Amino acid sequence: MAPLHVLEQNCSSCEVRSLRMFCNLSGQALEDYARIGVDATFQRGARLFSEDSRADAVYVVCSGQVKLSCTSKDGKTLILKMAMPGDVLGLGAVVSGSVHEVTAETAMPTRVKNIRRDDFLGFIGKHGEGSLHAAKSLAEEYKAAFFDARRLALSGSAAARLASVLMEWGKSAVPCGKHAEMKFTMALTHEELANLVGSSRETMTRLLGRFRKEGLIAVRGASISILSPERLEAMSA
Repeated sequence: MAPLHVLEQNCSSCEVRSLRMFCNLSGQALEDYARIGVDATFQRGARLFSEDSRADAVYVVCSGQVKLSCTSKDGKTLILKMAMPGDVLGLGAVVSGSVHEVTAETAMPTRVKNIRRDDFLGFIGKHGEGSLHAAKSLAEEYKAAFFDARRLALSGSAAARLASVLMEWGKSAVPCGKHAEMKFTMALTHEELANLVGSSRETMTRLLGRFRKEGLIAVRGASISILSPERLEAMSA
């Protein structure tokens, strides 16, 4: 799907760059990073790449959210993760020269920086800082996959799994080192959230209502605020 807007690149003046892992670069590395790739805004439902397709670019999420999923042979789709600003999508496939393992689809209007494979590999080959940040991003991706698998396999209840997901999104929405309200936009339907958590839509609706009544969260339209992170964290353990 074609982007809604193709934007002028402004990585050097990005106000939130210091809060992100990969693009928090300095000096010449930042200048070279700003010159490569194309910044574009996509509407909800745009497919950035598909499972088993050739990995010819990486996608750095600047704003918005991207749904990552995979499909079984019988056509069942499993939502694996919601990628947030700062995540680098397709990184492992581009570095290894393999195909994409997941499908990436925007869950809301989303701005991404699309960097062609050859340009990206040339950049990290030239700049040790960029190479180190790419390695850290891959390590974080591995760690997140491990925690997601552990959550699904070992969490004894749907409430614990939902609490874990909400806390993960809440922490992602708060700038590092700042004590701010954990507030984010719920880009998934209750059915999609149930898919991610490993439960049913009815259970998700019931649990979200319970969390509101117990003062754990506040829901205003698509916006969710975590009111009691300590209690929600304890529930997710």
